[in-house]
Amino acid sequence: MEDPYIWMENLNDERVLKLVEEENRRFREFVGELSEELFPEVWEYYSMPTLHSVRLTEKGVIAMYKEKDRQVIRWLGGDVIVDSKALEKELNDEVLLQGFTADKRGKLLAYSFSIGGADEGITRIVDLETGEILEEFRPSVWNITFLEDGYYFSRFYRHGETPDGVKAPAVRLFWKDRDGEKVVFGEGLGSGYFLGLGKSTDGKWAILTVTFGWNSAEIYAGPIDEPEKWEKVYSADVPVEPIDVIDGTLYLLTREGRGLGKLIAVKDGKVEEIIPEGDFPLEWAGIVNGKILAGRLVHASHRLEVYSLDGEKLDEVRFDLPGSVYPLDADGKKALLRYESFTVPYRLYEFEGELKLVEGQEVEGNFKVEEDFAVSKDGTRVHYFLVKGERDEKRAWVFGYGGFNISLTPRFFPQAIPFIKRGGTFAMANLRGGSEYGEEWHRAGMRENKQNVFDDFIAVLGKLKAEGYKVAAWGRSNGGLLVSATLTQRPDVMDAALIGYPVIDMMRFHKLYIGSVWIPEYGNPDDPKDREFLLKYSPYHNVDPRKKYPPTLIYTGLHDDRVHPAHALKFFMKLREIGAPVYLRVETKSGHMGASPETRARELTDLLAFVLKTLS
Repeated sequence: MEDPYIWMENLNDERVLKLVEEENRRFREFVGELSEELFPEVWEYYSMPTLHSVRLTEKGVIAMYKEKDRQVIRWLGGDVIVDSKALEKELNDEVLLQGFTADKRGKLLAYSFSIGGADEGITRIVDLETGEILEEFRPSVWNITFLEDGYYFSRFYRHGETPDGVKAPAVRLFWKDRDGEKVVFGEGLGSGYFLGLGKSTDGKWAILTVTFGWNSAEIYAGPIDEPEKWEKVYSADVPVEPIDVIDGTLYLLTREGRGLGKLIAVKDGKVEEIIPEGDFPLEWAGIVNGKILAGRLVHASHRLEVYSLDGEKLDEVRFDLPGSVYPLDADGKKALLRYESFTVPYRLYEFEGELKLVEGQEVEGNFKVEEDFAVSKDGTRVHYFLVKGERDEKRAWVFGYGGFNISLTPRFFPQAIPFIKRGGTFAMANLRGGSEYGEEWHRAGMRENKQNVFDDFIAVLGKLKAEGYKVAAWGRSNGGLLVSATLTQRPDVMDAALIGYPVIDMMRFHKLYIGSVWIPEYGNPDDPKDREFLLKYSPYHNVDPRKKYPPTLIYTGLHDDRVHPAHALKFFMKLREIGAPVYLRVETKSGHMGASPETRARELTDLLAFVLKTLS
């Protein structure tokens, strides 16, 4: 099978760079002045403070925020420790903070950031008392877990090979102290395996999770400072997450059974069920003051449940708006939780037996969140959210994803607010492939079942069209695959398509960047059986000159080192070749996870401008 545009996989090819420059200019001409007019409004919502993560320490809470045109890590209600603007000045480039952790004493901070939005970045460890940089890793490392005399970290090899000679991509866990660093776990593990290290809230136990793809897990546990004594204590061919170790008992959240999540306790090889499966997924749990605090996902939004350690339900908390609630950190005595919804950038809650609001941000105005269901091709009911303002002008902007066990729960989309205020309806679809209804829901949308995801999306878009809406379909990454596959199969169910940072060439995704780690989710193009179902829907191979395609915007970033920009570029060429109304927007300073706040806000403004222009 000849690939006429394989040359576009070389991003240094002059023809690629020339195309990017020309098409960026053509897109600018299409949206005209509209983007510039809209930007101040999008920026107003984009620059509302949002909380990303927190860490409890003996000296107080450290939090990471996006604040206006910068990201900061600061003491809650106090001094700034890290400022992305200062880093940009130091490095003379755009910087994106990726995350941080701190030691329990509040003396050391480790934070990671990327330059130009690339996944690969830099990790620094700093002394919180003096501000001195003690260590710098390039590329960034993960899973930093501090002990008194050193720390663990994991290194993800994207290139070359691991110290034990396994070809990248692969991951290894290290210990580092005054004597240097050494591999302590992962030797022999190949591509597709990921490691997650945590420690019990009492600080005595290491709990290590080894996952293969998004589909199986092995749990190791042992004394935190003696990795040679860590032993496998549990394994399953479904996702399993460790919760904590209390008095020698390991608590785990497992997706065994119908895949809806249940809490089990493991001690001396014996397994006891604490919270059985319910009708809806148990998404997360933590142990606070001898009680289990859990998040249950009911039709893709969260409610909190409180249980005793032997599984008796004590309390339930519902929120005023459908929202997402996740624990950010806990120390055994209290937990800090983050809530978010379509019109709420964030609320920070504290739980010490009851829920208490610490701080938050909210968009003012009259908004309503509705919920509905569409019926997919095979009769499956597909849930979706609708966010409306004071008027409904029958224009819907629909976001979808459907993959990798990721739930689409209510979240804040800054560019959706100006759209809603102009009479638009913002919708979010909960498709198979995600974890909205448990592991079975995920498996019903992966590998040979991937067509279900497209059918689900077609059902939602088709229902809105039947109700008289003009519809723009939008997705990023795996959601870009969703929209491009739906576009090539059923262009009639949408009036515009927005395809961001997408996976599109299903014959070559495993050969580009770290694409091989997605084989457990998508299948292997080199296996004839898998190739058959991949080829059937691969958007790049299914562009049809006889079909009438709606205005389509494909957007990516040259620094995306997760999903190769060639997917977007090649698909653009295929559509352009048949005369489809397709536009290309390439961010020259952006990676898969975005770049600086202003760069990201301008990208979102362009999406809004495209939707308003094509649905008017």
